[in-house]
Amino acid sequence: MRTNILITGASSGLGKGMAMEFAKKGHNLALCARRVERLEELKQQLLNINPQITVIIKSLDVNDHDAVFNVFNAFKQELGTLDRIIVNAGMGKGASIGRGYMHANMQTAQTNFIAAIAQCEAAVEIFRQQKSGHLVTMSSISALRGFRRAMTVYAATKAALSSLTEGIRIDLLKTNIKVSCIHPGFIRSEINEKVEKVPFIVDTEAGCKALVKAIDKEKPTSYVPTWPWALLHFLIRIAPVSILSKMS
Repeated sequence: MRTNILITGASSGLGKGMAMEFAKKGHNLALCARRVERLEELKQQLLNINPQITVIIKSLDVNDHDAVFNVFNAFKQELGTLDRIIVNAGMGKGASIGRGYMHANMQTAQTNFIAAIAQCEAAVEIFRQQKSGHLVTMSSISALRGFRRAMTVYAATKAALSSLTEGIRIDLLKTNIKVSCIHPGFIRSEINEKVEKVPFIVDTEAGCKALVKAIDKEKPTSYVPTWPWALLHFLIRIAPVSILSKMS
């Protein structure tokens, strides 16, 4: 059992939902995000769910790369070990390239990929010292292909994250450190709450239960929820761009 789990971007959305599911299963939780007031509320919710667990919260902006190392190491000191680290923090800002929204697109690129590198660096450094651990990155089904409009940069960052995760996994093959990349399909959360028409979307609770189930299996790559994404990801890879244009 991965007793102590760290989740970044835990104040809302999938991070919050996963924390609640892990609390039900009896895991201690190290939670970080920018919005500490939300983490305070979440901590109380988690302890109401399971008073037997330990919940530690800390403020963290993952774009402050030095702070990532400091916060991860502080969590390790307080809990003794970090058995699983979930690189979840991210954003979905953006617009079509050349429309004057470079600032938003760059924010998404920096948060979803550059900051993810810092988190992976800090996580694997701790795991190498411990000689064990489970690194989990939260990619997306959109990593499989290019998409238009607001998803153009977002999808590119997730493709980069999937590639980064595979490279880390190859590097750690002969160790006791496990590496998993999760590709969520459409799960309702704050990042997509304003999007009305989304195919095969599931609510946050159902989606997070499926995410935790996939994470616990510790497979190298997972598509979540299994239905329909375990099948559809094959079709997305070969779909003509005329079909992709209708998916975003």
